[in-house]
Amino acid sequence: MNSKLIEKYFPEMSNEQQRQFDMLDELYRDWNAKINVISRRDIDNLYEHHVLHSLAIAKAIRFKAGTRILDFGTGGGFPGIPLAILFPECSFKLIDGTGKKIHVAQEVTKAIGLKNCMPEHLRGEDEHGQYDFVVSRAVMPLPDLMKIVRKNISKTQRNAMVNGVFCLKGGNVDSEIHPYRKVAEVSDISQWFTEEWFCEKHVIYVAC
Repeated sequence: MNSKLIEKYFPEMSNEQQRQFDMLDELYRDWNAKINVISRRDIDNLYEHHVLHSLAIAKAIRFKAGTRILDFGTGGGFPGIPLAILFPECSFKLIDGTGKKIHVAQEVTKAIGLKNCMPEHLRGEDEHGQYDFVVSRAVMPLPDLMKIVRKNISKTQRNAMVNGVFCLKGGNVDSEIHPYRKVAEVSDISQWFTEEWFCEKHVIYVAC
């Protein structure tokens, strides 16, 4: 599996974006051998299970230029790094409480020349910046996440969708979204990506 998979669903990419996506395979293999940021068994599925999965958020919303996004609990850089490649005119801050994982995100960002992405070793409780959207990939139950990040959602609107939170989740999410059922939307990723792995994978959007 390689970055051709990304091109299949995002054919409008520039040569620079293709180059950056192409570089991810070797970089993550190299870093994963030193620091386990992706399951060793899963590294061969990097583009499908990690990069393309992250980009499901880009099918739910096209961020306008100038949008500020916080990636909460990014680990080694997902979903933040793929989204930052795809939206070069937006700014991304990636935070995680595990220093060695953020180190990988910092080094990958540097290696591919990603200028709009700032990974920082920081717990969510200690992040006080204001953002249009928070993105996250199955870090914790949605109600726990919302308690922490609500303070980070800006009141200034610049996108067609109301500022809020985008979460990537799998399986049955009914109980998690129940407290937010009036403001939450659940989109099945399988409507955008045909690979079998995306069955029962969702993008959850909560307007704030």
